[in-house]
Amino acid sequence: MNIELLAPAGSPESLDAAIGEGADAVYLGLKNFNARIRSANFAYSQFEGLLRRLRRMNRKVYVTVNTVFEQREADRVYQLLKYLANLGPDGIIVQDFGIVKMVRDNFPALKLHASTQMNIASARGANLLSKYGFSRVVLARELALEEIREIRDNTNMALEVFVHGALCVSASGLCLFSSYLGGKSANRGMCTQACRRLYRHDDRESGYYFSPGDLQLLEQVPALSDAGVASFKIEGRMKSAEYVGTVVSAYRRVIDGLEGDRERSLAEGLGILRNDFARTKTSFYFANDAAGPTAWLNPEQDGGTGIPLGTILRVKGNEGEMQSRQALIPRGPLMPGIGDSVRLHRRDDSDRQSHKLSFAEDEAGGRWISIPQGFEAGDSVYLIQTRAMSRRYTPVIPNNLDTCRRLPGHDKAPELSLGAVKKKGGKTFPEGIYAAVSRLTDLFVVQSVRPIRAMAEYNRKTAAWLLGEDKPPLPFRSGELILVLDPYFPQAMDSLLTEEIPRLVEKGYREFVVNNPGHFALFRDMPSVRLIAGPYLYAFNRWSAAFIAGLGTDALISPLENNRQNWERTIEQNRRSQAFVTVFAYPALFRIRADLGRTYDFGNFQDSRDEQFRLISERDGSRVYPEKPFAIIDKIPFLQEAGFRRFILDFSGPALKKKNYKDIMNAVKNAAPLPNAARFNWKDGFFTPEEGKKQTD
Repeated sequence: MNIELLAPAGSPESLDAAIGEGADAVYLGLKNFNARIRSANFAYSQFEGLLRRLRRMNRKVYVTVNTVFEQREADRVYQLLKYLANLGPDGIIVQDFGIVKMVRDNFPALKLHASTQMNIASARGANLLSKYGFSRVVLARELALEEIREIRDNTNMALEVFVHGALCVSASGLCLFSSYLGGKSANRGMCTQACRRLYRHDDRESGYYFSPGDLQLLEQVPALSDAGVASFKIEGRMKSAEYVGTVVSAYRRVIDGLEGDRERSLAEGLGILRNDFARTKTSFYFANDAAGPTAWLNPEQDGGTGIPLGTILRVKGNEGEMQSRQALIPRGPLMPGIGDSVRLHRRDDSDRQSHKLSFAEDEAGGRWISIPQGFEAGDSVYLIQTRAMSRRYTPVIPNNLDTCRRLPGHDKAPELSLGAVKKKGGKTFPEGIYAAVSRLTDLFVVQSVRPIRAMAEYNRKTAAWLLGEDKPPLPFRSGELILVLDPYFPQAMDSLLTEEIPRLVEKGYREFVVNNPGHFALFRDMPSVRLIAGPYLYAFNRWSAAFIAGLGTDALISPLENNRQNWERTIEQNRRSQAFVTVFAYPALFRIRADLGRTYDFGNFQDSRDEQFRLISERDGSRVYPEKPFAIIDKIPFLQEAGFRRFILDFSGPALKKKNYKDIMNAVKNAAPLPNAARFNWKDGFFTPEEGKKQTD
């Protein structure tokens, strides 16, 4: 089997390093619609030039178009896809089902790869995408080796797996934390790394509780090869060229050694990685380590990268005069010099910056180094790269780009209509308030002011109740209860759900919320079942809504990150009877595939700005919720005027109290705003980097 070594190219220098050290392929982004919007990325002329050069070198290029887009951006997405279709990269990496539909309808020659943001962790998910033209899937990172093997055994899709680099504590594609804090959505390439922050609990203890180590699967290359993985992917489009070159060189050595002396090649590869100034290393879920989260979470470890050099002792030079700003750091075994790169962290964790030293001079007991403005005594300094590590590579992009003149045009995306409502069984979902819970015991609270329908999260506890014998009856009949499937659907859950879903249908449960592409195959040949597309299918535009409807859904829930104007643009008037809007929720900011309750003994915690959060851990996994809920209950009359008639109050998360529930239902009755609640992105929309603010127009 030919294994592809796939490297990140976040800049021309990183591209040179990746190719120079033997990468078979690179993945990169252009200026928009990619999940590393803060990396340098490539101008159109550079992209055309590197594409020509790498074709001649028999190397492959994959372009990241792996963010969700809003309806108002459809023309720009169409223009980018047409541009890419004309140039013909070896594949495009996508997350949004809207891009999938746009490609299939208009640019079928483009090869589709499913981004890890699409959260494919099962063979069912891979097989569904295969039917719609995908040739490769980048698997979610929270998988054990046995799960990867099982996926390989049950799909013909080419599998790509991350083997090295930074990790997210949240399940792939399911983090809402950064978006909740300020509209900087991970699904839009704007993640502010909330998992790397310093948090405290009980106003005393503090730590980097959610900052995982870096992935390193160099030792697992033979096992991954034997498991049938086609492409080994290195994370790092925001890392330096030196980092990219070092990691590619190490993995190249081990992959090439698979047919020879494996032990020697592994030893050489590990030796090369000693120059990787990143976080401590972990195999994450891969080894299915009995130590659990303690194997990859260390609250004592700063969330940044590099070798700690200590804290700043003194600062001199005026704020604002960057060239004269200097800091004294304590003397240690490793002292940085001119040309080395350091990373500085504010002690309150409010800012982090990388900086190449332009000045370094010894003083008794320490060394003065240049620093950027904004940092003071007490802030931390880390060495992330030494000048000696730098190596010059042959440039890939030609010097003369005069003939590389192609640009995206000004075409408008074709008009797309969702069409008339199709009623299954001659009916739609009833109008009114739907109450969702994560514990079946909360249904007894909900019955005190009865909603039109109840929704319950389907988890291991729910399954034991609904499928068990001699369980007390619930206050809602099976026909009044909608079951909500978890958006993280790993291969290990496949056999359980395959056996349980038919039994639930036999018991009269006929309405389900699906949140993962793999869920659809669970309901094949079940004509009596009605499916609602959940918020984690991310229908931010009419193209994605149309694609999802084509999968057999009967209704659609707005993504939690959405804003009012975009939702109204997406859903036409004649389809709003099939649309749900969540008007109250404690959004799950992190969804973690581990029971952190065995590691941490706290529930409530806060950040440096005193924002309050709650950690809830169970056998199924852990979630982080805000203490301040999202609420737009007072906007229900305006939504009704716009034609929306189905509203969800989502009480998943903290245990529901009867008084709180009645207060919220009373607020619904009076269309009153809730005190101490947040609007999430509903009013202001996503943060827009071009304008330095949020915007909806």
